[in-house]
Amino acid sequence: MNKTILLTALLALLTLSACQQRKPAAVATLASMSENTGHHHHDRHRSDSRPDSQEPAALIDVHFDGNQGLKHLRRYAYQCWYSEQLRLPMAVAWYLTADHTRGREKRREQAFHPDDDVRNPVTTFDYMQSGYDRGHMCPAGDNKWSRQALDETFLMTNICPQNHNLNTNDWNDLEQLCRAWARRYGRVYIVCGPVLRGSSHKQIGPRQRRIAVPEAFYKVVLRLGKEPAALGFVYDNHGRRQPLRQTVCTVDEVERLTGIDFFAALDDKVEQQIEAHATLGDWQPASYTR
Repeated sequence: MNKTILLTALLALLTLSACQQRKPAAVATLASMSENTGHHHHDRHRSDSRPDSQEPAALIDVHFDGNQGLKHLRRYAYQCWYSEQLRLPMAVAWYLTADHTRGREKRREQAFHPDDDVRNPVTTFDYMQSGYDRGHMCPAGDNKWSRQALDETFLMTNICPQNHNLNTNDWNDLEQLCRAWARRYGRVYIVCGPVLRGSSHKQIGPRQRRIAVPEAFYKVVLRLGKEPAALGFVYDNHGRRQPLRQTVCTVDEVERLTGIDFFAALDDKVEQQIEAHATLGDWQPASYTR
């Protein structure tokens, strides 16, 4: 009888000890779930969750010369600095991981939609019979990993009037190349937007709803790791083909052209070194083949 009591007590102690050891793991899991569901309109699939490291978020922050009165819009997968006066996104920034270059989400039939977070929001009807495409800055192709991320790329605050041939050829080729770089290097940081030369610009859209037409577009791409490097690109907004090697330039050159300071969170020495050089051959692949 005494042996039975002793065995029962021993089993109870062992069970209690095991439960106490498992408890911290359960708490850690709940904390992870709390972090993952902290986003507005969080997607239901774990694979859709947005990475939240502070380093990437800081690296895609940009700084403009002077006070341009831009509205800073933070989206699920990108951020945007929008001019309500020009009705254009002046800079759109995001980082692209290898995992996010693939996904199963597809665009909706009526995809483009106005952004109610800005005054006098652009609608798709403002582009009707304009002769220009609704050109994505942050591409839909970078965001098929999440329904919300993909839908937000069709907000009109992420769109610029873009020549059709540029949109479907050279600009699209560069987007494909950035995805190849993300797969090759694990993660790349990207900022792009319009180039406005001079003080007056062609406009499209009905009266009181005019949209400035950019003379060109820029894109800057950064990779880190053992051999950090950065490239800049500038494409004129016309229909003639523009070979990649003719559009590549340094990030410093894009900064002088736009008045924007890119990748300011980098160590100053690293920033100065990589932004002053642009060697396309240091990136693999060095071109996109259709």
